[in-house]
This record gives sequence, C-alpha cells and structure tokens, in this order.
Amino acid sequence: MSLLELIAAADERGLAASGAACLDRCLPQPAEGADPDPLRPLWAGCADGAAWPDRLAEARAALDALPGEDATVRRIRELLGEAPAVRAGAGLRDWADDCSVLALEIHLGHDAERAGPAEPVARCRAGDPRGAGPLLAGETARQTRILGMLAEIAATAPAGAGLRQVLDMSAEGQRVLRAAASRRARVGG
Repeated sequence: MSLLELIAAADERGLAASGAACLDRCLPQPAEGADPDPLRPLWAGCADGAAWPDRLAEARAALDALPGEDATVRRIRELLGEAPAVRAGAGLRDWADDCSVLALEIHLGHDAERAGPAEPVARCRAGDPRGAGPLLAGETARQTRILGMLAEIAATAPAGAGLRQVLDMSAEGQRVLRAAASRRARVGG
C-alpha cells in the first residue's frame, strides 16, 4: 500500500502516533539546556485518547518554551497548533497527513541528491519513490513501516501496543536527519 492509502485506512491511534512521530523526527538538535524531548507528552496521548487534549497542551507548552526561532520548529509549532483537540475524526486524519508532508519536505530539503522528478514528495506518497534521494526515500519507507505496523496490531491489543517500536523507529530517523543536517551545515557553512 502507498503512504496515502495507509493514512486513509489508519485508525485514530495510528494517525495520532504517525503524526507525532513525523513531528518528533523533524525536531532539530536541541540547544544546550533545552528540553531534548518536547513532544514526549504527545506520545501518552497516542496511547490514551482521553489523555490527548491534556498531553497535546503539554507538548505545545514544551515546544513554545524552546529557545530560538528555527524555521523547522516554527512549522512544527504551527502543525501542533492545528492538531485537533479531540483525537478523532477527519481533522485527525488531515493533521496526520499534514505532518507526513512536513516530514517528507524537511527530509527532501536536507537530501544531498535532490535531482529527480518534479513533485518528489507527492510521488513518494503515492508509492513511487523513483528519483527520490536517500533521505526522502528513507522517510517515506519509515512512515510506511510505522503505519503498516500499527495497522497490523489488533484492535483488542492494549492501547500502547506498538508505540514503543514507533518511538524507537522515530528516534533512529531523527538521528539520521540530524546527522544529515549537521553534515550539510559543515559543507555549506
């Protein structure tokens, strides 16, 4: 299934976890003394829909407390501000979709091999990663694995089932993107 199809078919927990993971992966290296995991509260809201509003508010406050005005952090703040207060409905699907696009665009922006077809993000989301650089293709595959894994977990499983694996995959993706951003800054700076 393509990323678009997986997002369309995902349940509420899958959409919340996918959106949180996408935003989490895009956070830049924290400044010294800053909260290293400002979106951590959101993960509790992914496991428990009733806790979503409070955890979303906590994550927004933690992100607002980050020093500096990094463009990526601004975009993440905007998306977190657009997150639905209730973890349900079409608004959640739209939000998760927007988070997916943001993560892919950020990965594309850091990809050293940016040559390829027009609209590489749209092509990757539709299931055609040909011509995408390694960061964009890797992020597309990561999002697809996360949504696929969460879809396979039975509805009768505990609410937090699979979230630890999603968090681990997201942390690895975050390290990859931060390394690419650091390498690009050294080469370009």
